[in-house]
Amino acid sequence: MNIPNFKDKVVVVTGGAGILCSVLAKAIARGGAKVAILDLNVDAGKKVADEIKNEGFEAEAFQCNILEKASLEACHTNVLNKYGKCDILINGAGGNNKKAQTTDEFFDPEHLDDPENQDFFDLPIDGFNFVFGLNFTGTLLTTQVFGKDMIGRSGCNILNISSMNAFTPLTKIPAYSAAKAAISNFTKWLAVHFSKVGIRVNAIAPGFFSTIQNKALLWNPDGTPTQRTEKILRNTPMGRFGEAEEIVGATYFLLDNEAASFITGVVLPIDGGFSSYSGV
Repeated sequence: MNIPNFKDKVVVVTGGAGILCSVLAKAIARGGAKVAILDLNVDAGKKVADEIKNEGFEAEAFQCNILEKASLEACHTNVLNKYGKCDILINGAGGNNKKAQTTDEFFDPEHLDDPENQDFFDLPIDGFNFVFGLNFTGTLLTTQVFGKDMIGRSGCNILNISSMNAFTPLTKIPAYSAAKAAISNFTKWLAVHFSKVGIRVNAIAPGFFSTIQNKALLWNPDGTPTQRTEKILRNTPMGRFGEAEEIVGATYFLLDNEAASFITGVVLPIDGGFSSYSGV
């Protein structure tokens, strides 16, 4: 795979210690970028940064809470002092939480008021708001803080992380599904809003990847697939989970200001065909 030239570009990656975004951070560093890894867990971020440095490339970890603008602004100052203005922003922080998901896929009146079951009517608003905020509001705030660096400078762009969930919502996770749909819409809005000042804005929409975070949902304790895994693979035309490295090529393409110079407002699925398949 050809690596674009990111020499001397300052690339900010939120959620940079996560499974997928750490892979992206390492891949972009190999193109010569100075990578700022933003994560609430700074120790995990430092581990990724150290791995990048051990390969002979440039990276630094910064602690940041993307849900607090003051934290973002303090982090922005630290990144400016270390590397200078942001050229490329990858809004990768996100995730789900059990407080924002239902126990059943389909509402069952017999489970209403069952203390062992969390149905739609039981969803706590703080849990819903946290998941929606982590996936959408965090992207909004981060773009407000770091996007200013890009004004009046050529070759700058933003990459958001959507999901195949944005095309067809998954059962049980309404907050996450709604937030990712919002990310896709926001990506298009930003692309238009910034089009006159030369900032491109795109998104990738990963499908299913088996990671540490979703292990309990996808695999039984004995290592056999759960019913949810069986459904996922049955409805993924390519018949398998994605590998983390398989998001790198699309990311390279969208961030490359030569290869994708006339592309903005695109949400690119990387999902093995999941979002295209009706199930029949």
